[in-house]
Amino acid sequence: MESDPAYQAVVTPLLIEMLQPKPEHTYLDAGCGEGRVMRVLSEWGALVHGLDINVELARMAERAVVADLVSIPIRGNRYDGVYSVLTLEHVEDHESFFAEAGRVTKPGGVLAIVINHPVWTAPGSTPISDSDGEVLWRPGDYFSFGSSEVAANGTLVTFRHRTMADLLNGAARPGWSLEAMIEQAHHDCEDQAGIPRLLGCRWRLRS
Repeated sequence: MESDPAYQAVVTPLLIEMLQPKPEHTYLDAGCGEGRVMRVLSEWGALVHGLDINVELARMAERAVVADLVSIPIRGNRYDGVYSVLTLEHVEDHESFFAEAGRVTKPGGVLAIVINHPVWTAPGSTPISDSDGEVLWRPGDYFSFGSSEVAANGTLVTFRHRTMADLLNGAARPGWSLEAMIEQAHHDCEDQAGIPRLLGCRWRLRS
C-alpha cells in the first residue's frame, strides 16, 4: 500500500507527469483508495477530493466520499482536473466514466489516467515459465472484448480489457482532446522489458 516501492517509484511519478498539477487548483481523485496520491498532491498545495466505491478505503482518505465512478454525486464544472490511477481497467462502463469526468471538470480542465496497458490486460495475456525457469510472455487476444480475474489480497479482482482505440474513442466522444500519452515498461523480469506494462494519458476538455 503506502510503502509499495513500485507505486512510489513508477506509478505516482507517471501520474504526476500526466496531470501536471498546479498549486491551489482543485482535483478529483476518481478511485482514490486510501488516498496516497491525494496526499502527494496536497503537499504540493492542491486541493484534492476523492471518491471510491470501497467504503473502508474511502474512510481512510481525507475529503473522500463513497461513490461509483460512472455516477459521480458532484455538481458540474467543479474541478480544474480529474485523475484516476490503476482504476479505469476495473470499471465496466468506461464511456460513462469519461462523460462523468467531463461533466464535473471546468472547460479547459485536464483528465489524467494511469492504467495497466491494454496489451497487458488482453484476455489470456500472462507471463509463463518454461522448463528451464525462463519467463516468457504469452500474448492474449488483444482485439477481443472480455475480462479476466486476478487474485489479490485474498479476493478476485476483475480487469476489463479494452483496446487502445476503445479507450481513445471513448474519451473523445464527450469532448476530451488527447494531449500526451506515455507507454511505459515496468516489470520485475528482464525478459518482459520490451512489453508495455503501464499507460499514462492526459486529455484536455474542449471548451
